[in-house]
Amino acid sequence: MGTSAELPNATAPALPGTGTGASGDGAGASGDGTAGGTAGGAREPAMPGAPTSLSPSRAADFMRCPLLYRFRVIDRLPEKPSAAAARGTVVHAVLERLFDEPAERRSVPRARSLVVGEWERLLARRPELAELFARPGDAPAEGPESGPGGEPTGEVSGPELARWLADAEALVERWFTLEDPSRLEPAERELFVETRLASGLRLRGIIDRVDVAPTGEVRVVDYKTGKAPRPEYAAEALFQMKFYALVLWRLRGRMPRRLQLVYLGSGDVLTHDPDEADLAAVERKLLALWRAITEATESGDWRPRRGPLCGWCDFQAHCPEYGGTPPPYPLVIQPRLPLDDAPGSDG
Repeated sequence: MGTSAELPNATAPALPGTGTGASGDGAGASGDGTAGGTAGGAREPAMPGAPTSLSPSRAADFMRCPLLYRFRVIDRLPEKPSAAAARGTVVHAVLERLFDEPAERRSVPRARSLVVGEWERLLARRPELAELFARPGDAPAEGPESGPGGEPTGEVSGPELARWLADAEALVERWFTLEDPSRLEPAERELFVETRLASGLRLRGIIDRVDVAPTGEVRVVDYKTGKAPRPEYAAEALFQMKFYALVLWRLRGRMPRRLQLVYLGSGDVLTHDPDEADLAAVERKLLALWRAITEATESGDWRPRRGPLCGWCDFQAHCPEYGGTPPPYPLVIQPRLPLDDAPGSDG
């Protein structure tokens, strides 16, 4: 893993097709206009519908398992809240909010002090996340404790929650060994981006941080609360970053100079400097993925693909690989003519 040189401090205005997005879940929010991940990893039930755009998360889902993509994007099945995803949301929020402080106040103690407050804000929006730390016999949680004016009290109860918060603080502190926030002035944070390719495919996503140098060179940064992948899996990890680079290139007409993944779980930084061939290959891959998604959407043929992450999947009860049955397909299947009846066929 390599480390990257810091770009000089710079700022830049948002451009058409961009905007500020909500905090991600440690892997980036879906940004695909479908059943994207909500804070803590749960997904809200919604009306089924055909996909209309592609995000890095959903592209990764389809490559991992087409049936997983169907469950999340078309069926929009709910998923259980995740302590790891909730921690990612809190850590991302802290790293974003710290840049609201003057550079001289962006210190480890200040960053650690923000963790409890960000957890309480998240819990106020998603009170069901309290169940992640409930002990047997606990009364149902009604949300975080607050002071007379409704402000967070900063009080923490329960040993499991205390350990979880300590882990989040440790991740935030490790960030300071990888980057110096007092020397950074991000041009944009939690940036929602969207573009439509010449093919008509709409790409969307949320970028954790964009740094712009006075020379105009752009660095795209994404925080990960997990550990860095082994070298043989680095290309898979960089796919998300190349997706973002492609979107920014199409939006702004200038290719990002550097892509940077910051792994807080292991203290590694993975960097890549893309070129036109890189991003053209990503575009071709996305178009091929979208064709496959379109064909599966129209035919209703979504194949499960067993892999090492199946053990963590919330949809095993619906998966044929585990003896489950998918719910009835909610979309109209498009009939296909037999080859013998196709226009221009012999006979």
